Amino acid sequence: MQYDIAAYIWPAYTGRESRSSVFWPQGMGEWQTVLGAAQNAPLKPTEYVWNRKPLWGPVDEADPRVMEMQIDAAVSHGVNVFIYDWYWYDRRPFLEQCLNEGFLGAANNHRMKFYLMWANHDANYTWDTRLSDSIWRENCPVWLGQVDRAGFEMIARRVIERYFSCPNYYRIGGRPVFMIYDVDNLIAGLGGVEQTREALDWFRAETVRAGHPGLELQLTGWGERVSNLSGVDGQRKLFTKEILPLLGFDSLTNYQFVHFCDMNRDYRAILRDVQEEWKRVTRDYTVPFYPHVSVGWDNNPRFNDFRPGVMKNCTPENIERALRSAQSQIDDIELIDEKLGLDSLPPPLLEIARLRLNDPEATLYELGEMCSPPIGKSGVNNRLRRLSDMAKNLREGD
Repeated sequence: MQYDIAAYIWPAYTGRESRSSVFWPQGMGEWQTVLGAAQNAPLKPTEYVWNRKPLWGPVDEADPRVMEMQIDAAVSHGVNVFIYDWYWYDRRPFLEQCLNEGFLGAANNHRMKFYLMWANHDANYTWDTRLSDSIWRENCPVWLGQVDRAGFEMIARRVIERYFSCPNYYRIGGRPVFMIYDVDNLIAGLGGVEQTREALDWFRAETVRAGHPGLELQLTGWGERVSNLSGVDGQRKLFTKEILPLLGFDSLTNYQFVHFCDMNRDYRAILRDVQEEWKRVTRDYTVPFYPHVSVGWDNNPRFNDFRPGVMKNCTPENIERALRSAQSQIDDIELIDEKLGLDSLPPPLLEIARLRLNDPEATLYELGEMCSPPIGKSGVNNRLRRLSDMAKNLREGD
C-alpha cells in the first residue's frame, strides 16, 4: 500500500518578510531565535541541553536553491507532501515568501505536492524572545486571526487563483485540500455558526466555479474542544465532533501532540496516549481522520526562562514506531486478508473492506454511497471499527 507522508512547513526562516522584523529584527526570521537559544542556556536548569544546530546553517528558505535541497532531502526520506502554515493578517498575507519564492520557484518542485493550512490564530509576542518575561507576550496581540466575511472572501479568492491551480497542489478525490487551524476564531470572525457555514459553502461553490470538482475542507483537531457557536461570549456551545458535520468539514487531522497530550514525558509514554486519542476520534467522528505524528516538542528557545513541556527520547526508532501505528486502517484489512481471507468475512464487512482497499482516499460518505444498498457515514464507521477489532484479536492471538 502506498501512503502519502506530509510534513508541516513553518515558513519563518527567511528575512524577506518585512513585517516579521517586529519579532526578529536581525533580518533572518526565526533563525534569530534558534541561533540565540544557546545564549539563554545559563538561565535554564543544568539538566536541560539545547544541542540542535542546523546542518546547512541558517539558510534562507525563500531561496529556490535552498528549497531544491530540502525537496530532494524530503523525497529521499519518503515525504511527498508539504503542508505550509499560511497566514493572513490585516487583510493581506504574511510569511508567504518561503512558499511563493522558495518552493514554487524551485526547479524540482514537481517532485513534491503541497497544500495550505490557514493558521488563523492571533499573532502575539510569543515569537519574540525579547519579551519572554513580559505580560505583553501572551495578552497583547500584534494582529488578530479573525476575519469577517469580506476578509474571508479575499482569502478564498487568493488561494483558489494562486494555489489551487498549481499542478502539484495536493488533492483528495480530485478536490484541492484546504486546512483551517482554529475553528473558534473562524466562527467568531464570521459572526456565528450559520454565517460560517454560509461562508464555507460559498468557498466550495467558488472552487467548483474555478473548474475544480469540489473542495476538501480539513480541520485541525485539538482534542475534544467545546466551541462557541454564536461568535460572542456565552450562547450555544458544541463539541468538535458536533461542529465538523454542522460546518461541513470533510476530514480531520492534528498539528501537534501538545494540543491534546502532556509533553513533559518520554515519547513512548506520549505515544500510548496518542494512540488512544486516535481510537477515540475514529470511534466518535464521522469524517475521515488522518493521523499526525509529532517528531518532537521543545518551545524553550522562545523563552528566556525554562518551560518544562519538553518531549523526551524523540529517537528515529520511536518516531518510526509512531508512523507505523498510523497506518492501521488499511493494514488491519490486509492482515485479515492474510490470516483469514476476506471471503470469510460477513457480507457487510467484506463489502466495506473491498471498497476501502479499492479506494483508500474515499470519504466515509463516499464509501457509504458505494455500498449496496447505500448506508450512512456512521454505518461505515461502525463496520471499519469491527474490522479493526478483528485485526486486533488476530494480532493478540499470534
